[in-house]
Amino acid sequence: MDLTGVFVPLITPFDAHGDVAVDALIRLAYETLEDGATGLVALGTTAEPGSLTPAEQDAVVDAIGRVCEERGAPMIVGAGRAAATRRPVAAALVMVPPFVRAGEAGVEAYFARLAADSAVPLIVYHIPYRTGQQLSPPALRRIAQLPNIAGIKYATGRVDADTLALLASAPTGFSVLAGDDVVLAPLLAMGAHGGILASAHLSTHRYARLVAAWRDGDVPTARELGLPLAHLSHMVFAEPNPTVVKGVLHAQGRIPTPDVRLPLLPAAPSNVDAVLALLD
Repeated sequence: MDLTGVFVPLITPFDAHGDVAVDALIRLAYETLEDGATGLVALGTTAEPGSLTPAEQDAVVDAIGRVCEERGAPMIVGAGRAAATRRPVAAALVMVPPFVRAGEAGVEAYFARLAADSAVPLIVYHIPYRTGQQLSPPALRRIAQLPNIAGIKYATGRVDADTLALLASAPTGFSVLAGDDVVLAPLLAMGAHGGILASAHLSTHRYARLVAAWRDGDVPTARELGLPLAHLSHMVFAEPNPTVVKGVLHAQGRIPTPDVRLPLLPAAPSNVDAVLALLD
């Protein structure tokens, strides 16, 4: 499977009554695809899946899946709901088991079992600063070689020798997708295939151009875009994700409220205004 480009992990908009604003979600899905996104992620962490009921999760997947199916775009599904939809699913996004620190052998066995049982390919979500489990390049390489593993959302919080080792040894057909928005440009320069990027709700076309520029060897354009987008990403994550993104989308009139569900709180107006000023 070729997972190349910008994948936007869509937020879950809420209406004034606190319910999922499905119509706004559908509009947002259309907008991001029309603005250059390769595909969409339903129920990624940006969607606050832990605060949604199973019925709300299913409604979110169905809404995004309907748009992706109509536009011929791939949909990636997280939060264990990939099997709960009748819409086409390109891959399931599965986090390295958090908190338990199972060790590399345990994580490898976990993904081997999931991949064998899954009806769709898996994307490994490696985010050690949340899971408490760091994986070495050899362990990631062994996981990448498992059947039915399509790629990795790589969010280690840094670009280092381990990153280079993974990118240099990734097997054919295995996609490395940036998961830390602020380091998208250096990861692309090192050979990453794209990214799953919350910041790409905003200025989607510029993120898409950045990925295309590195893919096409257009280094001047890539350099021109990389730094301002890194700055935008840094500002978007000034508060817990997706609070700033929602604040900006609401201020732009794209979603009915900036509301998030506890334990998150809405972003400070100053942080929202700073991003709006940068976008202007």
